[in-house]
Amino acid sequence: MSATSTSVGAAGRPAVWTSRPCAVWSGVVALIRARNAGPEPAADRVVRRFGLVIGLVGSLAAVLELPEIIMQQRPVPPVWTLITVCVAFVMLPVLAVVSLLAGPRLVRTVAGAAAVGYLAGMALVMPYYYEVAEAPGLIWAHRLVMIGVLAAAVAWRPWPAGAYLVLTSAIPSVALLVMYDHIAVWYAVENFVRLAGQCLVFLWCVVHAQAAGARLDRESVIAGERAAAVAGTAARERERARFAVLIHDAVLSTLLDASRTRGTSPVLREQARRTLDQLDATRISGTDTELLDANSAIGFLRAAVHEVNSGIEFTVHRGGNDSELRMPQAAAASVAAALAEAVRNSLRHAGVPGRRVRREVTVTVGAGGLLVVLRDDGKGFDRGAVPADRLGIAASILGRMRALPGGAGFVESAPGHGTTVTLMWGSGAGDEAAGAGPTGSGSGDTAPKAVAMARRREWLR
Repeated sequence: MSATSTSVGAAGRPAVWTSRPCAVWSGVVALIRARNAGPEPAADRVVRRFGLVIGLVGSLAAVLELPEIIMQQRPVPPVWTLITVCVAFVMLPVLAVVSLLAGPRLVRTVAGAAAVGYLAGMALVMPYYYEVAEAPGLIWAHRLVMIGVLAAAVAWRPWPAGAYLVLTSAIPSVALLVMYDHIAVWYAVENFVRLAGQCLVFLWCVVHAQAAGARLDRESVIAGERAAAVAGTAARERERARFAVLIHDAVLSTLLDASRTRGTSPVLREQARRTLDQLDATRISGTDTELLDANSAIGFLRAAVHEVNSGIEFTVHRGGNDSELRMPQAAAASVAAALAEAVRNSLRHAGVPGRRVRREVTVTVGAGGLLVVLRDDGKGFDRGAVPADRLGIAASILGRMRALPGGAGFVESAPGHGTTVTLMWGSGAGDEAAGAGPTGSGSGDTAPKAVAMARRREWLR
């Protein structure tokens, strides 16, 4: 009875020795999928794919050549053989693993180590050249030169990789000429040309594949900028047309009726009130409910800056989920107007005699909103010394952003230290925007500003 219960209990216990490898394998697969799921530049993806292929193929070639290596290295001390083989091939499986899990910079580093390691393996064969050469067939270290050349092509630029190709292809021929007196020069040259030609074909493929990836990235950036510029221009044209209609149908009509009417009338007062309400609604929230995507919003802001001064540097940083951004056109118009006013203020007041003032606009876009920063290294100013009736900052920049739902603005400056204007907008952030109201007014309180900045960073994720 006890034996039966023992056997049943043993059968019911989980097989730990099998579950642990399965858990490790599942974790590795999940890590690889997470690493390869996100967006990645084409040039980086090409580098990682070549690193994976070269690492796997090189490791497989080393395993297949192992019997030949053992036969050729039989007269050599086993310790020396082990060191030579490890130096030549140990970085190849590492290269395959790194290509799956790491970025292109680490892949290039490991590929360079693999190329140098194979070259070192060729050098370690030379002290026992005669013993190894007595075995039938070409010396193994001279037969697998292509592995080192491909690793060099992934690791370095074309010219260093080409120099590596020439060096590794010349070593077998030079060794023949030096070690054997009866070898003719033309035979060594023929051997060099044949080996270098074979490696050059694969080197050319790797180099041009990487160049094609880099070219694809450049064209994608250019196409995105063009699309953003076109979308921004179209949005601004629609905004101008809407304002033109509003000015014609409401403002000018009201002024014309007022000029023709003697005294005042309830109809004219009501018409004037409706016109003011329309203008105020346009300033605050806008009547156009059209939503702009990230490219359109960026183009809208870029056009606003370059309309004031086309020489100002405009940089865009995108989050991984920036394609989810949906920004009302009225909100984009408010941010663009505040940004344009900030640029004009910088051009008017930040100049330093005898020195060129550098101005830069940086836009960070995420799914939940955008962050716009205008920096200049001009003479700066003291916020406390600005008169209260100067409306450029108080009304046109901070007031406009404070009136925008989800918006906030800050101005930081000090004499001799330049000026930084920060404009932020986040979607679906009524409480956050309301909480940031005092900060947006430029009160200078550090704690509310830090809270608002932290909230905006959450929006941009």
